[in-house]
Amino acid sequence: MNIEKSTQERINQWLTSEYDEETVRYVQKLIDSGEEIELIDSFYKELEFGTGGLRGIMGVGSNRMNKYTIGKATQGLANYLKKQFPKQLIKVAVSYDSRNQSQHFGHLVADIFSANDILVYLFEELRPTPVLSFAVRHFACQGGVMLTASHNPKEYNGFKAYWNDGGQLVAPHDKNVIEEVNAIQSVSDISFDRVADNIHIIGEEFDDIYIQANKQLSIHPEAVKAEKDLKIVFSSIHGTGITMVPKMLNAWGFENVIIVEDQATPDGNFPTVVYPNPEEEEAMSMAKKRGQEVGADIIMATDPDADRVGLAVKNKQGEYELLNGNQIGSLLTYYVLSAKQSKGELKETDYIVKTIVTTNLISDISTDFRVKYYETLTGFKYIGEVITELLGREKYLVGGEESYGFLVGDLVRDKDAVNACAFIAEMAAYFKSEGLSLFDVLLDLYRKYGFYQEKLISLTRKGKTGAEQIKQMMLDLRNNPPKTIGDVQIKEIRDYAQREATHVLSGEKTEITLPQSDVLQFITVEGDVISARPSGTEPKIKFYCSVRETLVDTSQYATVAQKLNDKIKNMMADIVKD
Repeated sequence: MNIEKSTQERINQWLTSEYDEETVRYVQKLIDSGEEIELIDSFYKELEFGTGGLRGIMGVGSNRMNKYTIGKATQGLANYLKKQFPKQLIKVAVSYDSRNQSQHFGHLVADIFSANDILVYLFEELRPTPVLSFAVRHFACQGGVMLTASHNPKEYNGFKAYWNDGGQLVAPHDKNVIEEVNAIQSVSDISFDRVADNIHIIGEEFDDIYIQANKQLSIHPEAVKAEKDLKIVFSSIHGTGITMVPKMLNAWGFENVIIVEDQATPDGNFPTVVYPNPEEEEAMSMAKKRGQEVGADIIMATDPDADRVGLAVKNKQGEYELLNGNQIGSLLTYYVLSAKQSKGELKETDYIVKTIVTTNLISDISTDFRVKYYETLTGFKYIGEVITELLGREKYLVGGEESYGFLVGDLVRDKDAVNACAFIAEMAAYFKSEGLSLFDVLLDLYRKYGFYQEKLISLTRKGKTGAEQIKQMMLDLRNNPPKTIGDVQIKEIRDYAQREATHVLSGEKTEITLPQSDVLQFITVEGDVISARPSGTEPKIKFYCSVRETLVDTSQYATVAQKLNDKIKNMMADIVKD
């Protein structure tokens, strides 16, 4: 076999008596059967923290999610917490979603922390990621772990690590934890033996604490009361959303919540969908069908760990149309700012946050309301970082990213679909009381601020070979950047890896103040934004395109939409080479 030395060394290590017999037999079987590609993909590297923490395919190997890789990650985090908080009682919160092995991994993580004399608040049953983030802050923990692979396919699982602010690990902690993990050279360095006295179980009573805290954020409770019969269809797509979203909606006063029963049972095989991702039209299809049957006002679905939410609303033709993450985020931003303004609650210290690949419609809205906005790198952990940095000086109102992650208020430091579902429902109720649908409001935003249209194309490249192909794609774009895209001239290139923006016509270079990241953006003379970035959580490279056109009258919506779609198609054909 043609296997690199470092990869072979990892394989050899996993054949030793440090590992259980079943693991050793499996590795030997791969060798004996000549499964070179599987061996390389399983062992060519150690799993690393990306925008969503540790995430990978479940199985045997250093590049897989299993007892040993999770054990190393947990022990490394435990070691780092002890160094950062010496002579303190260290506390962590641990939760898990509906994925296969998530509960098992959750208990494994709790056992290892407990064996390291760390007090663990372990959820008794599966709960959403945002509830875990809330628990970290509520119990004054120094850290936390959520076992989930979010919206990835069923073969994946993940280990999201949280810091004492309830946010995912950011610099320098993310890299420092990896160093601690990499310092573990032997399985014997991992303490697996559970200390029961160090584990406290969090029961269902904690749900009410989280729900009541969120309910205090409601801006127009009178609108909810007036529209308590708002017809809401909800699907949890076999995930954790079923444990919290219906409770939250009912607590806010919504009495007509219709559950998609065929997707209500938590199941890590996600039997009714190809991908458990509300970004995908296929994943929303059952909810959409149920909504059509009952004539729903809004249709919502959450991903397995309930940090992302998809939304469908009626368009002008009376058909249910799926909104993308940019549209949902724009509506939420407009609702929060306009509602607070109408009540005289907007202050100079208020702000919103979006990521660099999220629509500029959101920043246009905030500018119009004279509310400050911040931009971050892709990944909600960076939004959480801003909230923590500005705490006590400025007030976070709302934020989000195009990948269907939103947060209203600062109760947590991660995207929160449970919170977002409640606010989407309240928003729909308020505008319905004003005689408007959410689609009406969206068209009004386009008319006022400009018709923004966005598209995301993802190319999947699996394994070591795929990682190399993605790296080469980014290298080619850097070395040979396009002068035009879709026949529109490029005026600026932003290279976040170099932290440098180049103004093409003048050659002038300016510094990008955000942290270093493997992202390229091309800005055209017409204001279009095309971005390229490798995913931090999946074997994909993502290409984003955002274009804008004036919408004089909402009756021109279909015509302008087609024009923008054609423009996006031409641009993507130039930049995306499959």
